[in-house]
Amino acid sequence: MATMKQVAEKAGVSTTTVSHVINNTRVVSEDARERVLSVIQELRYIPSAVARSLKNDRTHTIGMMIPNNSNPYFAEVIQGIEDASFKLGYNIILCNSYDDPKKQAAYIRVLMEKRIDGLILVSSGTDEDLTQLLANEGIPKVLVDREVTGVVADLIEADHVQGGYDATRYLIDLGHKKIACVAGPKTLLPSGGRVTGYLRALQEAGISFNPAYLIHSDFTSQGGFNSFQELLSRDDRPTAIFASNDLMAIGGICAANQANVKIPQQLSVVGYDDIALASFSTPPLTTISQPKHAIGQLTAQILVDRIANPESPMRREMLSSRLITRQSTSPPAEA
Repeated sequence: MATMKQVAEKAGVSTTTVSHVINNTRVVSEDARERVLSVIQELRYIPSAVARSLKNDRTHTIGMMIPNNSNPYFAEVIQGIEDASFKLGYNIILCNSYDDPKKQAAYIRVLMEKRIDGLILVSSGTDEDLTQLLANEGIPKVLVDREVTGVVADLIEADHVQGGYDATRYLIDLGHKKIACVAGPKTLLPSGGRVTGYLRALQEAGISFNPAYLIHSDFTSQGGFNSFQELLSRDDRPTAIFASNDLMAIGGICAANQANVKIPQQLSVVGYDDIALASFSTPPLTTISQPKHAIGQLTAQILVDRIANPESPMRREMLSSRLITRQSTSPPAEA
């Protein structure tokens, strides 16, 4: 790669002049400017971002830590973050913890070594290393969906309690009383919120909660497949299942098909997230739609605002979700 020294030598100017032309930091004669720009194009010189960051104390780079990039939900949130960040003049470095808190903390250290200007974190779970690392670092940060114990930061979240309530209430309004819930991991706040909404809807409708109808899984299609298999093998089989994300719902629909359980005639299924695949499942999936792109855009904007104004009051934003009805739900056969 060409260096600034080579550009200066070929253009017949000093390296300081080349720097002023690139950064527009001082008036340079038009003749010298044209020679420098011509040589830059000829040599395909690319200014060093590292050198710029050392001088300006800014890398214009944001680190993002997510728990699982195989989940389409995160892909759609990331798209919103990237779209907004690009417009705001920032690049993204993406790391994936695969739901491993130790790997999560290790990657955050790497991002900080890269001198990122800010951090977006969707936590894989809290441990002492993560809490201490984030609490001790003055780097601007925004948490998405999941708070981290002991860490004060801006937080963007969706109303998971209301979403779980709306999904269950819809099934109740269709006439279902045997409603199961395939939840995510017990340790994650979004999963807990959706279960809280599920239980609240049952209670308000006067439907007794059956503990056997609540299964905690792992937000994967395989986890949904296994959980639906377990529920459908019961003598007292549910007539409807609320799955806490679309991947588990889609895996569950596959399990129902293998068990010759017709959807929605014999089993209604509601998912959560409204990922792009939800409308292409067989049958198309009724789900709670999260504003994924909007979550991403708002996250990026708040982080850039925090970078510019580190002393401003902390923000906590909660976005609403909405029910999308498709062909995976109907009144129960006995209704």
